[in-house]
Order: sequence, then C-alpha cells, then structure tokens
Amino acid sequence: MTERRSKASQSKAEPRPADEIDISLQSLGQCGDFGALAHYADPAYYSQCYRSRKQDVNYYVRLARKQTGNILEYGCGNGRVTIAMAQAGARVWGIDLSKPMLNDLEQYLSQAYPKLGERITLLHGDMRLLELEQRFSLILAPFNVMLHLYTRQDIELFLQNVKRHLLPGGQFVCDVSVPQISDLARSPHKHYKAPSFLHPVTLQKIGYAERFEYDPIRQLLLVWMEFQPEDGSQPWTVPLTHRQYFPCELEAYFGHAGFASVEWTADFSDNPPDAATDSLVITCRV
Repeated sequence: MTERRSKASQSKAEPRPADEIDISLQSLGQCGDFGALAHYADPAYYSQCYRSRKQDVNYYVRLARKQTGNILEYGCGNGRVTIAMAQAGARVWGIDLSKPMLNDLEQYLSQAYPKLGERITLLHGDMRLLELEQRFSLILAPFNVMLHLYTRQDIELFLQNVKRHLLPGGQFVCDVSVPQISDLARSPHKHYKAPSFLHPVTLQKIGYAERFEYDPIRQLLLVWMEFQPEDGSQPWTVPLTHRQYFPCELEAYFGHAGFASVEWTADFSDNPPDAATDSLVITCRV
C-alpha cells in the first residue's frame, strides 16, 4: 500500500536508549526493519551528517538536466538530491519508506520553496512493490539505496519494478558503496570513536562512536552508531544495516533481470572502476 503525500506534516522520532535496543544482527533482514529505518528517523542529524556530500548531487543534477520527461527517484529521503534536481528544472517523483524524512522534506519545501514543491511529487511506499501509472525516462537510486535490499528476492523484485517503470530507451542509474574488507573484518566488540558534535536540534554536545558487526553468510553489515551526550543525559544507539553487494554479484543480478548496456564507472566520474573505487555507479537500459 502507498500513500500520496499532499500536505506538509511533522513527525519527530525519539531516539531509543542503548539499553532498550533489543535487536541483533541475527534478527535483522527485511526491508523496513529497524536497521533500515532508524538512521532516517532524525532528519536534522541526517542533513548535518551528509551536508558536505556534493559529488553525487552534482552528478545526478547533470543527468537530470538532460531529461525532458519526469524523473523517478527511489529513496528520496528529505531531498538532498531531489531538491537540487528540481532546482535544475526537473520534475521529480520521489519515493521513500521513511515518513520522518518525507515529512521533513514536505515541511522544508512548504516553508522555503513553495513554488519548487510544484515540481516534486512525493510518495510513501516500498520501492520493491510500489506501482505507478506512468513510466519514466530516468530512474535513480542514489546513495546506497539498494543496500537496503537485503535478500535475493528483494533485489529481484526491485529490479523488475524498475523495468516496469522505465520508458523505452530510458535509463536506470544507481550507486552503491564497494564493500571494504577492512570494515567487514572489524571486531564487533571494538568501539571506533569519532569527534564530538553539536546536535542541530538539541544543541547538545554529543560524543560519537561506531561498532561494526558483519554476517558473512547473509552479507549484512550492521553499524551500531552510539551517541553519548556530554551533559550526562541518556545515551542512545542507532543501528544501520547495509547489504554488501560485490561488483560481480551485481553484474549477475542486472544481467538476470534483463538489463542491457550496463556501464560501470567510479565515484561519479566517467572513469572505469579500479581497486581504489569507493562508490560504484551503475548505468543501464532495458
């Protein structure tokens, strides 16, 4: 079931204290589970965390400027890529599973860019199953959206859904992080500290650390993001689960799904991928 978004609303998700987190890597695995949604329950922190990430935005804006029809974006979130494409003149249909992120985007558009909002259509739904009545010349899945497809059935359903919504000759473009063996081999008992930061809403100074847990059978990487307010208030932990797709594995999935002219480039450039590639950009047609 999907929900057409028509007016702005606001939803504030409360973080869960570390001692209330009762899930483990073994209990995760479905699109929409806590490991897929928790990272997106705090839009203000998300925006602050990724505000300097511009290379992918510029890449997708260049693609959008070449289109004459509507663009479909899976995982639009609170609009990091969506808004930039609309500002470049594109009409964008954005889909996301996170209501807090969609609510944040709607509120931002209504307050800061009401006219721009006329170029953006937002829907709440599951990217594997959502069916629209129209087709698109360009479909995007930016910034590791596909890493929330945890099983073979998930990615097969998603790629078939992409094909269903592409116009003849249309393009599907996505990017995924290349698995880093150093991350997968980290001890699940070790905490990796990062610099403290000011939370954009509460203005608390927050200590931050990460812990990595990898399941080599399901190829799931669970990152425990640990937040410790320095004023002594309650800490909390946010899990983020990413499926680790290796390049040759993805090549098989795209081939099996019937995509042709599959091109692989490195880090939002025209260069072929190599051992130093961080983000693998995939461009293909049906």
